[in-house]
Amino acid sequence: MAADAGVTRQTVYAHFPSRGELLTAVLDRITEEAVAEMDAAELDEGPAADALMRLIEAARRTSGRYPALLRKIDSVPANADDDARRHSPIADRLERVIRRGKATGEFDDRLPTGWLVAVVVGLGHAAGEEAGSGRMSGDEAADALRTTLLRVVGATP
Repeated sequence: MAADAGVTRQTVYAHFPSRGELLTAVLDRITEEAVAEMDAAELDEGPAADALMRLIEAARRTSGRYPALLRKIDSVPANADDDARRHSPIADRLERVIRRGKATGEFDDRLPTGWLVAVVVGLGHAAGEEAGSGRMSGDEAADALRTTLLRVVGATP
């Protein structure tokens, strides 16, 4: 990874005492990039279902730029607090879209919003794992994710 960045391992480890800390910093940066793309997706505009799909596509675009890094990061044991902190800005945006969809009647309001946020995050990870393992192509996983998410929130796919 150091050579790919054009630096020596010694330079990297001067800033990051362990491989785990380096990968955590990389994941934090990828998360920041994903959140910025989500914010650029105008999540408060148009139908909530469309906003949800734009949010998911922003996340997919970001993760699609770093598949090898994300596979390496997945192999590192996750600290639950760091994972929750990292998912928080994404969950906040999901919650905003889901609440809006419920308020406008686009989404079924019988399931708790927090549950739906957790389901969306979990399904997003599942789609990434399916594509990453080769069990589905990236397009197949994206299509399955879109269809499943719209059904879960009670929108018409």
